[in-house]
Amino acid sequence: MTTRLTSATIVLPDRILYDASLTIEDDRIVEVGRRTVAGGRDLHGHVIVPGFIDVHVHGVEGMDALEGADVISRLAARFPRFGVTAFCPTSIACVPSQLRAMLQGIRQARATPAAGAARVLPAHLESNFISPDYKGAQPLRCLCTPNGRAEGDFSGHEILAEIEASRPDVGIVTVAPEVDGVLGLIPELVRHGHRVSLGHSGATYDQAQAGIDAGARHATHLFNRMTGLHHRDPGLVGAVLESDALAAELVCDGVHVHPAAVRSALAAKGPGKIMAITDGTAAAGLPRGATTTLGGRPITVGDVARLEDGTIAGSVLTMDAAFRLLVQEMGVTLTDAAQMCSSTPARELGLYGHGVLTTGSVADFVVLDRDLRVVETYISGRPVLQD
Repeated sequence: MTTRLTSATIVLPDRILYDASLTIEDDRIVEVGRRTVAGGRDLHGHVIVPGFIDVHVHGVEGMDALEGADVISRLAARFPRFGVTAFCPTSIACVPSQLRAMLQGIRQARATPAAGAARVLPAHLESNFISPDYKGAQPLRCLCTPNGRAEGDFSGHEILAEIEASRPDVGIVTVAPEVDGVLGLIPELVRHGHRVSLGHSGATYDQAQAGIDAGARHATHLFNRMTGLHHRDPGLVGAVLESDALAAELVCDGVHVHPAAVRSALAAKGPGKIMAITDGTAAAGLPRGATTTLGGRPITVGDVARLEDGTIAGSVLTMDAAFRLLVQEMGVTLTDAAQMCSSTPARELGLYGHGVLTTGSVADFVVLDRDLRVVETYISGRPVLQD
C-alpha cells in the first residue's frame, strides 16, 4: 500500500523542508522530497515530525505501569493520541511482585502488539538501588543495596532475580553509584545488555565518574534529585554535563527544570545527547485537582503530580506538550526539538530506522497543526485515529 502526504513542512534530522512530500510504502518511508507529488493527501499548514519516543514515563490518564500486567497494553493504546510511537514503561522502586507483574505485562504487550498501539520498549526501572536522601517520591521501604535488605521484607537479591528472569524486557536501570554495591553491579548489568543510568543520587563528582567508568551511559532526569553543580564541587550534574559518554534525560515541562537550565544543558551537550522525557504519571491527562496513584501511593494533579505531603511525584506532562514547550516557550528549533523527542532516544536505545524521517526508515511519525498539536499519529505507515 502506498500513501503520499504532500505540501507539508517536514522536519529532517538536519534541516526543514517546506511544501514537501512524504511517500510511504507499507511500513517504510520510501521518499522524502521538496516536490509536491500528484494525487497525495494535501497537508498544507501542517508539520510532520518523527514519532515521539518517551524513555521515562510511568503512566497517563489514570493508568500507572505498576497497576498490573494488563495496564501496559492499555497504556500503549492511549499514547498515540499524544504523538508517542514508542515508550519505555517506567517503574518506581517497588516490591518484587509488582516488578514481576509489570515485566510480565511488557513481555505480553511486546509479543502480541495491538494494531494502532505505541511500540512497547523494554522497561525503565527507576530501581530500588538509589539514595534514600535523593529518593523524591520513591518509597523508602523499597530501597535497598544490591546485596542487602530493604526497609520492607525483601532483599536486593530478589529484585535482581526479577531482572534476571526478564532480561529482554528490562532496558534502562537507574542506580545511584555511591550506594554500597552499585559500582560492582553496573558492569554486570551492562554485560547483560541493560543500559545503566545514574540518578536519584547524592554522588560526588568522583563517584559519578566512577559510575561512568563502570559502564553507565545515561542520566535520569538531569538536575532533578541529584547533586547539583557548584564551581568547587561539580557533583553529578557537573559530571553529566561534561561527559560525552552520557546521554541525559530532561523533564521539559518548564517546572521540573527552568527553561534557562534546559538551554544551558543543550549548550553543554547538544540535542544529540539530550532526551526530552515526560516523567509522566497517571496524573497526566487528568484535570487539575484530580487524584490517582503512583506505585499505589495517592498523588494529586497540579502543575506537577504531588504526594499527599507535597513532594513532587513526577509530572503531568505528555510528549506533544513537551515538544510544544521546547519550541514555543524555550526557544528550541524544530530540528533540535525533534532530535530531543525522537532521534536521540532512538539512537541511544539502538532503535535503528526509528526517530528520523529518511528514506528507508520506519514510518512512525506525527502530523501536527500550525500550533504543534497532534492531528494524526502514524505507526508502521498506518494512521492511528484520534479520538
